[in-house]
Amino acid sequence: MNTNNTFSNNAYLNMELFRFTTAGSVDDGKSTLIGRLLYDSKSIFEDQLDAVKRASIQKGNDYINLALLTDGLRAEREQGITIDVAYRYFATPKRKFIIADTPGHIQYTRNMVTGASTANAAIILIDARNGVIEQTCRHSYIASLLQIPHMVICVNKMDLVDYKEDIYEKIKTDFKGFAAKLAVKDIRYVPISALYGDNVVERSNNLNWYNGGTLMHLLETIHIGSDYNHIDARLPVQYVVRPQSKKYHDYRGYAGRIAGGIFKKGDNVMILPSGFTTKIKSIDTFNIELDEAFPPMSVTLTLEDNLDISRGDMIVKETNIPEISQDIDIMMCWMHEKSLQLNGKYALKHTTKDVRCLIKEVKYKVNVNNLEKIKEEKNVKLNDIARVSLRTTKPLFFDSYRKNRKTGSLILIDEASNETVGVGMIV
Repeated sequence: MNTNNTFSNNAYLNMELFRFTTAGSVDDGKSTLIGRLLYDSKSIFEDQLDAVKRASIQKGNDYINLALLTDGLRAEREQGITIDVAYRYFATPKRKFIIADTPGHIQYTRNMVTGASTANAAIILIDARNGVIEQTCRHSYIASLLQIPHMVICVNKMDLVDYKEDIYEKIKTDFKGFAAKLAVKDIRYVPISALYGDNVVERSNNLNWYNGGTLMHLLETIHIGSDYNHIDARLPVQYVVRPQSKKYHDYRGYAGRIAGGIFKKGDNVMILPSGFTTKIKSIDTFNIELDEAFPPMSVTLTLEDNLDISRGDMIVKETNIPEISQDIDIMMCWMHEKSLQLNGKYALKHTTKDVRCLIKEVKYKVNVNNLEKIKEEKNVKLNDIARVSLRTTKPLFFDSYRKNRKTGSLILIDEASNETVGVGMIV
């Protein structure tokens, strides 16, 4: 493997994981950029590189077409576009990375939502020749809707505009005007050429007027520790641990991934929906006991009292409980060819809880190109984004998506086909 083994396996396992998604219009260079990141960070196997070299020659390219590293589907290679979400993994001595390469076409909005839903950052590519266009606004809005905390605007193909600073500055000014409407706190800008590697991993002499860091430097140094909600303690119970062994004969633990806040040994907690209160007896992982735990750790809590708790319940602090309701408003991206059915019944999954729901009302659809609300149009079709009211068969314990991405998100499932038909962000 063509990689730098400068850090040990233990160091690799303990490194911080950084997830980011790429988005942009067709031919803005998303796949080439990811290929460049993999190539310049020496994260490509030799046989992969040889295969890309051969494919590049077959396509008549006089350079190594790094986009072929990510365009894995045959249809994508033939058309030269990205259709599905392609996930790629690499690491540097500072961080581990998961990349979601998402489609640029409007008909694949649902794929972008899928790839962006867990991202720490969104890389929005802009072709330096075209500037800020309709799809730039669409992708930026979706990234904002999904509450991705960090956004990096990559002005790509600077080589095709002779690396001119004034072109970069105009694009930067234009995007800032649009970004004023978005709910994104951290937006960075960097001029690059993905094809030639300018400012991707190494600084470029062609862009010596730019004083900021390279794209890789930004990805390695963006602070994500404070992106999680460390105030509102939430542990959706995923599994009740009963070993039934001689050593742990009376052990009863409640396992799950912490969705928010900090839990400490001895904390007073409340169990939802019962409302019973107790104290945390221990916080266990596979091999050690902890004094405290926080997101996104997966732990098992044992409690001082023997209470009736099962999957779908939630452990919270008794002084800080989430919203509890059967009537919920969401911003939803519809993900199925069959339109949303008003008054239709769907299965709903929220954290570890499974219920059924009824679609009560479609309040409006959103024109993702200009952010206008379309109140007269209520037919929600594939890739549409709409404000929807629904009622569940049992109460959900939730926070707004803006407050907590884990407890504020849900999915709708068609009960007949078991397909995911919609994803929702609780308002």
